[in-house]
Amino acid sequence: MEKHNHPDQICPQHIVPGNHAASDYFTALRELLVHRQRKGSDPAVWQEAIDRIYELLADEILTNRSAPINPVSFGTSGWRGMLGKDVHVLSVRQVTQAIINIYQDAAKEPELARALGVKDIDEARRRGVILGHDNRFGGRELATAVAELLSAAGFTVYFAGETTTGVISASVLVLNAACSINLTPSHNPLEYGGFKYNAADAGPAAAIITDRITREANRLISAGEVPAATPAPELVKPLDSLACWQQLVRDNRQRHGLDYDGIMAELSRRDDYVLAIDCVHGASRVHLDSLLAGIPARHLLRFRDHNDPTFNGIAPEPSSENMALIHAALKDRPEPLKLGAIIDPDGDRIRFTDGELELDMNMFGAMSYHYLHEHKGKKGPVAKTVASSNFANSIAAGLGEEVFEPPVGFKEFKPVIGKALVLFEESDGISVIGHTPEKDAYIGLLLALDMLLNRPGGLNAYLAEIRAGFGDFFPGRGGVAVSKQGAALQADLAGLNEYQPGNTLNVGGSPRTIKELITIDGYKMIFEDESWLMIRPSGTEPKVRFYVEARTEADKAGLLTAAENLLKKIGLLE
Repeated sequence: MEKHNHPDQICPQHIVPGNHAASDYFTALRELLVHRQRKGSDPAVWQEAIDRIYELLADEILTNRSAPINPVSFGTSGWRGMLGKDVHVLSVRQVTQAIINIYQDAAKEPELARALGVKDIDEARRRGVILGHDNRFGGRELATAVAELLSAAGFTVYFAGETTTGVISASVLVLNAACSINLTPSHNPLEYGGFKYNAADAGPAAAIITDRITREANRLISAGEVPAATPAPELVKPLDSLACWQQLVRDNRQRHGLDYDGIMAELSRRDDYVLAIDCVHGASRVHLDSLLAGIPARHLLRFRDHNDPTFNGIAPEPSSENMALIHAALKDRPEPLKLGAIIDPDGDRIRFTDGELELDMNMFGAMSYHYLHEHKGKKGPVAKTVASSNFANSIAAGLGEEVFEPPVGFKEFKPVIGKALVLFEESDGISVIGHTPEKDAYIGLLLALDMLLNRPGGLNAYLAEIRAGFGDFFPGRGGVAVSKQGAALQADLAGLNEYQPGNTLNVGGSPRTIKELITIDGYKMIFEDESWLMIRPSGTEPKVRFYVEARTEADKAGLLTAAENLLKKIGLLE
């Protein structure tokens, strides 16, 4: 990147005064962020320019009357798009109006009513909507636009303000609300906005709902409809959503075995541990004081716990790269028990470390299942997405239990909600029996803290113990951005159809025979040694993802290369 000495050398390249459509605010922001961090620069000068761009973006979010650049589409976890260009006050109101219209159809469509969890719009109005947003720029303004439209339509609105997805889901259950809306694109980069909708079961909405929202929203947008109504402020009520989460966890202690108050009391007494939390500037930072009340400050290290909608330029997700802060902080701490956690902006993903070993959800989800089954005495199956490690499969087989293995997406767990002890996906989402049907970083954190207190030697030693009994599994993943989507992308991926059971694939220079092919979500090729690779299109981004699992660490690189070679062969990777 060319070095500039002043923001005025950058901004004119990307910003056309008075023309939001022609301006690329986020490219300018990213360049300014690089210079703000550069050694020897004056951060205040660059921050002033960043603030000016955000003023322009705020105006675009509020005043844009154009259709989104990309059509509205509800994927595995809602709708995501570019802030200002796709996600703005008008488009958010149009999506909200689409949801209101769907509730108006519930009385005459029994199947839709069952999926929504209400018999008609009057019931939905009475039960109300839980509404919140994450730390994204413009989040409160977008949420306010939703609240105005919902209240004008007669819905009670419980406004949680900045909060997390799991906490909102818990609030739906505790208040018996009709649904929830969270203005968040989860872990996507800083230029994204998003809109998550959950129905009355508090989990990600079924396809019958999301397909209808997608069609109706795009119909309203194509027709140029501008939803307008007179808000009813008396129907908008403030909500302490974390208190709802705490109540749900306490009420269901007997089901999942996690004694929230007991864990916090024990942590307040003990002196042999340290806990490090990285909020990546997201919504979890507003909950830490109450969520972890009682933990002495000397034992709680907090990172990136101030508001920054730019995320300081990083991809705000649980990742190995982003865990470097926690690793460094825990490395020299004297306490024998160490736990670090990184939480994404809307608090539905979490990853752990003890300062030495990184635990993504492939490992932690399987450990959690073993812990609830063997140390809490809970019996039942485990649920994991097809792209997740088979470590949990091995544990379940050894314990004489079943595995539910659906396509990627937390909504796919609906058939086993209330039955499976643990539900998790490889992308760092988890929930447990007796909790929400939505992924929740906080319940994962509570599980990890309980393990830390009750398993000698901490999480690393516990994982080694489980591996000794059930085998070693080494998962990995990658991805490639693509220009094709929908039918065109599926047509390219169909090139993988030639790889069937009995065929061989070159892995690490040697032929490996395909024993089984699973096609419920992309292509998962399982080899005779139980290693596997999988290729599938992302449900939330223009990407193709690939996943592998080896039985030795050394074999993982060969599987990743084999997956990349398959993408090259079908023309999706240069």
